[in-house]
Amino acid sequence: MEHMFRKYAVVIALLICASGCINQLALGQDLKLMTYNLKFASPTFEPSWEIRRDMQIDMIRKYDPDIIGTQEGLKEQIDYLAEHLPEYVVVGEGRKGGDDDEHMAVFYKREKFRLRELQSFQLSKTPEIIGSGPDVNPRMVSWVRLAMIDIPPEGKAGRYPQDYRGQWENTQEFYVFKTHYFNGRKDTLARLNASKLIQVRISELNRFGEWTEERPVFLMGDFNCRPGSPPYNVLVGEGESSDPDLLKNTYVDEKEIDWILYKGAVKVLKYEEVDYNVEGTYPSDHKPIYVEVEILD
Repeated sequence: MEHMFRKYAVVIALLICASGCINQLALGQDLKLMTYNLKFASPTFEPSWEIRRDMQIDMIRKYDPDIIGTQEGLKEQIDYLAEHLPEYVVVGEGRKGGDDDEHMAVFYKREKFRLRELQSFQLSKTPEIIGSGPDVNPRMVSWVRLAMIDIPPEGKAGRYPQDYRGQWENTQEFYVFKTHYFNGRKDTLARLNASKLIQVRISELNRFGEWTEERPVFLMGDFNCRPGSPPYNVLVGEGESSDPDLLKNTYVDEKEIDWILYKGAVKVLKYEEVDYNVEGTYPSDHKPIYVEVEILD
């Protein structure tokens, strides 16, 4: 089990995969992503976390996503999932810093990806101050830059150099942004400002080194507003926009408040609102959103 719950982590190293590794992932291959509001372990919510937790694990194993972004998970919930899903590395932190409060966690397959960068910022006027926000329940974004592991056939050189610095193809690395917006009726402006801040942060990426094209970006989470709302339009635009700075949706249903958006050389292969339950009992008050995409060569 591998846990990292801290503000910043930058992992920059020369990585040569051991001979026992499997699961080759090359350019053009599919990625499976899921966003899931776990529903925090409230003593008053039924069914209890003790009942729901194994249902969530069963659902994750059924869909086998490469990357999962979760919302509302308390440390005890994230720890339980990580312990029972050892094939994933888990990174992120609580919205008030460290292990406190609800976590913005990202799970990724340890045999498919390497972490290059982990960052977080608050959805506030002071985004670098962890725990800051317009009310007592601050909101934040955690994001990662991941590199796909290239495992060459035995006896053959890898398709990509092992030293990623300025050498990898642009689609060899990608970003995943993970968030949970404010949920009050009076928080319309806060949600709008959150989208504006995220749009600025995403537009600042891919502007260093030898890169000539952008790495793909995925933005996922619980946005507490629907497609077509002002916060959504800030990110995606209105109608058919060709603005290269905007994201695109993955066929998000017009009633959904949980989305997965993307930017870059990506083709959407599948979108599903996961209706997983056990005899009518659901493991959360949200349904996971699951997508399959292809990062184009």
